[in-house]
Amino acid sequence: MPDKENVAFVKDGKSLSKTGRFTQKEHIKRPADIRKLFKTGKRVSVAGAKLFYALNDRSTNRIGFPLPRGYGNAVERNQSKRYSRETYRFFKAHLNTGYDMLLLVYPGKDSFHSRCEQFKTLCQKAGLLKG
Repeated sequence: MPDKENVAFVKDGKSLSKTGRFTQKEHIKRPADIRKLFKTGKRVSVAGAKLFYALNDRSTNRIGFPLPRGYGNAVERNQSKRYSRETYRFFKAHLNTGYDMLLLVYPGKDSFHSRCEQFKTLCQKAGLLKG
């Protein structure tokens, strides 16, 4: 069992722990890729967040964390992106591979635990979780 510092979330009685770095290969940076996902990707949503996803012809997942216009000040935007990146790191070992994803989070109550809940629910709805 992982130590308590690395445990972020419990799934079916099993704790999820950090699964390594969030590498540059996992980022979606190109504006053309982001526009394509917004335009042609499938989407699922929960209160406060929306996930756009599509198959990518790669052996790894790529993810981006755009924020809507008017999302707080710079500190709030950066904190929100940090929560999103950490959530992805905790879940990436439990996701099917070969997808591009965008996690769009709306302003409101923002915490790491709520982000984990949102991401888990979105991935379940999209069928991206293994098993």
